[in-house]
Amino acid sequence: MPVIIAIILLALLYVLMLRGRTGHKDLPALQGWYYAHRGLHSEGVPENSMAAFRAAKNGGYGIELDVHLMKDGTLAVIHDHSLKRTAGVDVQIEDLTCADLDNYYLEGTHERIPLFSEVLKLYAGEAPLIVELKATAKNHAALCKTTCDMLAKYNGAYCVESFDPRCVAWLRKNRKEVIRGQLTENFFRSNSKLPGVVKFLMKYNFFNVATRPDFIAYRFADRKNISNFLCRKLWGLQGVTWTIRTKEDFDTAVAEGWIPIFENFEP
Repeated sequence: MPVIIAIILLALLYVLMLRGRTGHKDLPALQGWYYAHRGLHSEGVPENSMAAFRAAKNGGYGIELDVHLMKDGTLAVIHDHSLKRTAGVDVQIEDLTCADLDNYYLEGTHERIPLFSEVLKLYAGEAPLIVELKATAKNHAALCKTTCDMLAKYNGAYCVESFDPRCVAWLRKNRKEVIRGQLTENFFRSNSKLPGVVKFLMKYNFFNVATRPDFIAYRFADRKNISNFLCRKLWGLQGVTWTIRTKEDFDTAVAEGWIPIFENFEP
């Protein structure tokens, strides 16, 4: 009997840890949209470039984009910390300033790394934004504050997400009005260098106990696990899924109630 009681209590604790926040008044403005992953990029139109964001806007899509805090306090829009993959130079974006960006071109084109302010000016509230925070080991609080201060002046729909639970917890504590999301996946299938216990906690959404997200942003291929089911069906959290690369997967995601983030095709 004590064993059964212990199992029941552990199960209840597990379920309670997955609870997020529901009922945010601004969440409906994000629903019903399709989001271009790093903009609507293609051959000759680099990811996270102004050309990709213009193409997404002209196509009537929202966008997902990534922001980093540079050493002068400016926010740059790029996915990786290193510029090696996108600009061919192994330099960390956090070590650069706004003026330095003129020295780097994306994917052999004439496109430069955009500033977050430039993207906000381009979109001007005409379609919603999913803003991913790319923190380093030490700058998560400064990155969160700088991004939120800029978004507070933006007249449009947006949400903020991160793989880093520290960022989402910071939003919970300091910017309750911001729609916040926890990015995650099955880290045991990836090349992640996270410790095994952290991979487990991230995969099964246990950090919800600290972050209380408004939505879970989960890799599409990994989405089928018990924690996601409970988050969405029991606690009513919105699901966002990435990255959708086929029409078949897109239709499946929409039918299942996920907000889709897509690339390499148009829905």
